Amino acid sequence: MTTATLHEQLFRLPDLGEGLTDAEIVEWKVAVGDTVTIDQIVVEVETAKAAVEVPVPYAGTVLRLHAEAGTPLGVGEPLITVGAAAPAAPEPTALDTAAERYREEEQAGSGNVLIGYGTGHEPAPRRRRRRTAAAPQEPAPQDPAPQAPAPTPVTETHAPRVISPLVRRLARDHGIDLAALAPSGPAGVVLRRDVEQAVVRQTPASTEPTPEPASDGPVRIPLRGIRKAVADKLARSRTEIPDATTWVDVDATGLLQAKKALEAAEPGRRVGLLALFARICVAGLRRYPELNSTVDTERREIVRFDEVHLGFAAQTDRGLVVPVVRDAHRLTTVQLAAELARLTELARTGSLPPDRLTGGTFTLNNYGVFGVDGSTPIINHPEAALLGVGRIVDKPWVVNGELTVRKVTQLSFSFDHRVCDGGTAGGFLRFVADCVERPAVLLADV
Repeated sequence: MTTATLHEQLFRLPDLGEGLTDAEIVEWKVAVGDTVTIDQIVVEVETAKAAVEVPVPYAGTVLRLHAEAGTPLGVGEPLITVGAAAPAAPEPTALDTAAERYREEEQAGSGNVLIGYGTGHEPAPRRRRRRTAAAPQEPAPQDPAPQAPAPTPVTETHAPRVISPLVRRLARDHGIDLAALAPSGPAGVVLRRDVEQAVVRQTPASTEPTPEPASDGPVRIPLRGIRKAVADKLARSRTEIPDATTWVDVDATGLLQAKKALEAAEPGRRVGLLALFARICVAGLRRYPELNSTVDTERREIVRFDEVHLGFAAQTDRGLVVPVVRDAHRLTTVQLAAELARLTELARTGSLPPDRLTGGTFTLNNYGVFGVDGSTPIINHPEAALLGVGRIVDKPWVVNGELTVRKVTQLSFSFDHRVCDGGTAGGFLRFVADCVERPAVLLADV
């Protein structure tokens, strides 16, 4: 059996930007033996910021996948090895004949599908390659003596012979470990029936519910991906920032009326409450720029920013993320609403680019969507302040000396006591509260 020499090309986990140093393998899009093209997506990884699809810069045959799904990798560690050329076809063997027979059966619907040979490879190119390899100008290797072909080791293989994506998907859907199966095909090839038999074996014969075994101890869940990033940032915030929290109840009836008026002015336009609170926060930071800052602990300096890059907390299936609206101070209320909606959708689909998850100077957290009234929010390190908004509910309220029912919410404001004192923090919170109760106050900053 002769094999063409492959030029192996090792692709390492690339630098994903924004200071990210590691990522976790979520799902491989290819398998060993597959043919890939330049810039083809081969793997999805999860970083501390978002899910990222990684393309390969080489074309050829996948020779090795260096990490399984769920494995964390550091930037620069081996990811995938690609051969620059496909291996030359071997001389005709029993396995070749069996493979062609099983491909024909697969097309005929017999179900005897081999795992590993792609269905898109036609036999004609294989015959052409054999003729090339046997051309007279190619010197044949010299053997000292004829030897019988050695049997193909089956039990010593480190991975199953994988051919059909259909069978591979069948095993994945039923949670079957291909490496644990006893292959029944020629030369240790796993067949579709091997997977189906394993599915039957793992299915309980009785329809009675099986009681869950008692736990032998606590469940340990690794801190990875977004969960790890959130844990690290919040722990660092609590460790480094001497924060304080102040709060106030406000009548949001006027803000709700302003929202309705904005949407009625142009039918079809959507302006959410988050956009209105964002507009108010931007105006408040213009009045109290001390809060749009960070503390450089190494140089013992307060760094005050001119631009307002507004972060907002967004809960997704993958955890809490904080997208950032760049240059929020340059956007109108309607533009803020559109940008908030766009970033929220990207966050929920895991498609946020890394540069939209860093660089914030102030954070807005609308935890009222969870049905809670108040909180003592943790500052989003390394920022200096965060405004939290509770749910808006009907409550008794005194207006012009008379008791009435109004739409009331609670605002919580956490701030870094190193950048300002309580007077500045209280002034900012009071300004926000006044704008919520009387939105016309915002006109002073237009």
